Amino acid sequence: MLIEMEISALTMDPMQNAPLVILKEKAGERRLPIWIGLLEAGAIAAKIEGVDFSRPMTHDLVFSIIEALGGRIDRIVVSDFVQSTFYARIYISADGQNFDFDSRPSDSIAMALRANVPIFVDSGVIQKSQKIDLPDGKFHVSDKEKMLEILENMNPEDFGKYKM
Repeated sequence: MLIEMEISALTMDPMQNAPLVILKEKAGERRLPIWIGLLEAGAIAAKIEGVDFSRPMTHDLVFSIIEALGGRIDRIVVSDFVQSTFYARIYISADGQNFDFDSRPSDSIAMALRANVPIFVDSGVIQKSQKIDLPDGKFHVSDKEKMLEILENMNPEDFGKYKM
């Protein structure tokens, strides 16, 4: 079963000093933290903030190519969680055909923002990810929820001089 999600926060994990995107269930309270790379965080942040660059970034270029070829991104799905790695699919329709492509969740989220399409997470991913150990492995499920709440409410200034 697919669950529609939205970006709840794009922040830094102060314990791992890594960017973190937190997806939140649109019609519920479940949240999914996904640690991502700096470049992908920059691509997501630029779109959220409405920053336009004089030259296209990679995600903008790919999106333009898809559109120029008559394609349309329909949705993205965070589809699996295996050995602490999230997997995603980008679903595209073009010329009466449907395609789906393997993608990192961060890239698929960046593409979903550009195409203004829904972000879905397979319910199995949420179940599997409940076993994620946050740094040092001493967190219980209730602590994870509290940690997510704290991270969602942090500002970039809380992390010092980190720059995207």
